[in-house]
Amino acid sequence: MSSKRLEINRIYLIGFMGSGKSTIGKMLAQHLQLAFYDMDTLIEAKAQKTINEIFTEEGENEFRLIEKDVLHKTEQLEKAIIATGGGAPCHFDNMDWIGQHGMSLYLRASPFLIAQRLRFQQSHRPLIKELNDEELLDFIDSKLMERSPFYEQADMIYDQDERTAAAMASELALYVLNLFP
Repeated sequence: MSSKRLEINRIYLIGFMGSGKSTIGKMLAQHLQLAFYDMDTLIEAKAQKTINEIFTEEGENEFRLIEKDVLHKTEQLEKAIIATGGGAPCHFDNMDWIGQHGMSLYLRASPFLIAQRLRFQQSHRPLIKELNDEELLDFIDSKLMERSPFYEQADMIYDQDERTAAAMASELALYVLNLFP
């Protein structure tokens, strides 16, 4: 009798900006001995512009088209953790596409935790760079309400807390390894 062994091929990290997709993703990839790719980096390489420049010069609609194209090209990546952009699962058929081409993992964090993390990154984030603390929290609350129905379609949901990224990545690695013995 033979058993089919599940193998990790592609894990797509989804979640709001500041949810740790890049930070936790890199550590998780190391634990699992997988390659790590950040879609923002792949988008910037394709467009030969920063995300800010794409938003400023071409607008969000053009950015989302580039993002979709880059997402579809990740199908060529093997044995990889892929950090998507915060809005990627919420546009076009991206969440369905992710489900067909890999496993999705939603890194869920509270609006307050996200706001704490984003306060120091606002100048690099086109959608929030002009917001004060109260506006930032309101923006996060509003966007999370919009995006949660997409995020919650993920194969796995990981609720974060205020532990270190390293501790959360270790815990996630153990969980994933138990899924794919």
